[in-house]
Amino acid sequence: MAVPAAELGAADRAPFATGPCPAAAAEEEEEDGDEELLGAGGPRAWTPQEKLLHEARLKAKAKRRLRRTSSRDSARESLSEGTEPGPEPGSPKGRAHDRRSRMGKGRGLPKKGGAGGKGVWGAPGVVYGYQEPDARDPNYDEAAQGDTVYATVVPELEEGELEKNVQPMVLEYFEHGDTSEVMELLRGLNLGSRRHAVPSLAVALALEGKASHRELTSRLLSDLVGRVVTPEDIAWAFDKMLRDLPDLILDTPEAPQFIARAVADHALPLDFLERYKGRVDCEHARAALDRAAVLLRIKRDVNRLDNVWGVGGGQRPVKHLVKEMNLLLREYLLSGEVSEAEHCLRELEVPHFHHELVYEAVVMVLEGSGEGPVAMMVTLLKVLWETGLVTLDQMNRGFQRVYEELGDISLDVPLAHSLLERLVELCFDRGIITRALRDACPARGRKRFVSEGDGGQVKQ
Repeated sequence: MAVPAAELGAADRAPFATGPCPAAAAEEEEEDGDEELLGAGGPRAWTPQEKLLHEARLKAKAKRRLRRTSSRDSARESLSEGTEPGPEPGSPKGRAHDRRSRMGKGRGLPKKGGAGGKGVWGAPGVVYGYQEPDARDPNYDEAAQGDTVYATVVPELEEGELEKNVQPMVLEYFEHGDTSEVMELLRGLNLGSRRHAVPSLAVALALEGKASHRELTSRLLSDLVGRVVTPEDIAWAFDKMLRDLPDLILDTPEAPQFIARAVADHALPLDFLERYKGRVDCEHARAALDRAAVLLRIKRDVNRLDNVWGVGGGQRPVKHLVKEMNLLLREYLLSGEVSEAEHCLRELEVPHFHHELVYEAVVMVLEGSGEGPVAMMVTLLKVLWETGLVTLDQMNRGFQRVYEELGDISLDVPLAHSLLERLVELCFDRGIITRALRDACPARGRKRFVSEGDGGQVKQ
């Protein structure tokens, strides 16, 4: 029996009808469709199309029943655990908040353990500790990290730069003699591993200079030890000096005294001399070490090591300087060598005290006899004036001291006034003193006695 096409089309369209319809309504429609297939007259023979349609309906019905049964079981389990039943798995609301993978992969757990999502700072109940800020973080703010300390980093000096910076310090120290100033300047430099070059450079400059410079260098090394350099740095400097001694001994034979003074001042280690016993091949170095050992063994020499270089410059006692200048002038009167007298005056290194030489020279002329001392002293003063060794101020001060003490000098030398006037005129003629200084020379007043015809009055 053929089924009308209109009825078959309605049956075919029923399973695929669109629109929201409950599952029960779908089942009722399927049952109605089955009844329509069976017909009112009872069972009949189905065509192949009808068989395929009927089998598809049965499979879909079985799937829906299985899905409904599993959802009911999960709802019962949630109610037995005391949790609120969630929405139906198939509902749109349940799919919106479901964090399980929609790709069918994974274990069905929420991503990141529930700590992910917008506005979430971690899983519930997790407490994070303090983390050190990372300076490489793009959001790193240096000003927000508290008090920031800025330190000046001074690079270590190279060998050439060290000599360029330290040499002017040492040369200036030879002028003022203040060791504390040198230490402050050296602390401002990053000497690093080249600290030993400082005493080496100071010793080299002292050996090229005067005795007073060596004395100042010995004091400087003694003050630098323990503050800027170590005894081993000083030992390195003197070891270098011993290696260069064959060239230095020609100009500075006092090198052994330098070593002995450094050991006595505890600038060098006490075992410095013992290190070189039997290990030195240089004849000059061996002789220098032996001489230093002899100076340290004798007690009286150890006491004198403080003045081994002499007391230089203005640090000498005034009486000693006066004695030296007096001896200088006497030797000049005997030898007549102006250059030697000039050299000895320079060696005293007291330019501020040269007025004493002028004073002693004038007094020596007044106390002397004959024309020879007068001419020789005028010649000496002329040379010292022209070379600039005796300045105008020192020359004026020396003559003024004689003017002030001329009364006391006249007690021992009655002709002091006339001799001084003659000497002053000679010096003025040679261009040694100024006119004002010549006019300031005191003249001896002459008394006019009362005669019988004056009526007993003193003549003016």
